[in-house]
Amino acid sequence: MVLARGRWLLAGAMTVVCMLLVGPSAPGGALFVRSLPVDAVGDVVSNRVMTWNICNPCEVSNVDRAAEIATYAPQVIGLQEACVRDVERIRDHLESLYGLVYHVEYGMVLQHRGRCGGVPWNPGGFGQAILSAAPMTDRVHVEYPDGGSEDRGYLAVTTLVGGQPVRVFNTHLAQRRQEAVRADQAGVLAAEVARHDRAVVLGDFNAVPDAPELAPMWALAADTDPQCRPSPAGSCEPTTDWQSKFDYVFLRGLTPLEHRVRPTQYSDHHLLHTDVDPA
Repeated sequence: MVLARGRWLLAGAMTVVCMLLVGPSAPGGALFVRSLPVDAVGDVVSNRVMTWNICNPCEVSNVDRAAEIATYAPQVIGLQEACVRDVERIRDHLESLYGLVYHVEYGMVLQHRGRCGGVPWNPGGFGQAILSAAPMTDRVHVEYPDGGSEDRGYLAVTTLVGGQPVRVFNTHLAQRRQEAVRADQAGVLAAEVARHDRAVVLGDFNAVPDAPELAPMWALAADTDPQCRPSPAGSCEPTTDWQSKFDYVFLRGLTPLEHRVRPTQYSDHHLLHTDVDPA
């Protein structure tokens, strides 16, 4: 009897150990999967694009990040502060748990063990990523000449939005209180965006709409929110926990239909997605 009880205790302990080793981001671990809201989108929305700074370093499960994305199922997602390993797992979870299949392109600006783990001789890549339900071509990855306190850059691809080819950019500008650096970065980005008649520019610009450094972008494109403008008359919905608008979906040659800002417990930045008319 004592021997049998000992075997049961050992089996229970081994189960706990296995659960800890597998962790909450195991694709097959339905026990750890957060259920989607009843009004979640069932399949990819072909004309929807989204930007999300997923927060790093943050102790967040990639299963939960995938669930947030799956709730809105955009055609294209631009992620900032992303680690390659995290993006790989998010993409795997989107497919295995929700049946959403995405291609991925990376725009890493750092190999950083503190940010992304790994071993000293092979630290994880950190930067931007674009996920698209359609294949992506003509990838361009540019690091800004001056990243400020941390390397920064942009990633650009051509993919389909609403069935039409569109140039998609994803960027993360220099941290706050580095206005001059951001101004130079915005100028580099705007010069490339200007080459395309139809473009979507996603990202965390670390600047409020009327910040002077964003002038080059406003000259080329409009925010997805028609009420948001770089003037005191503009009404811009905050996209961060500190009630500032730092995250943008700039549209050039596309018309916004509907946008939403969705706070999330998994990042200090909200999810921002918009449906567009590619025609």
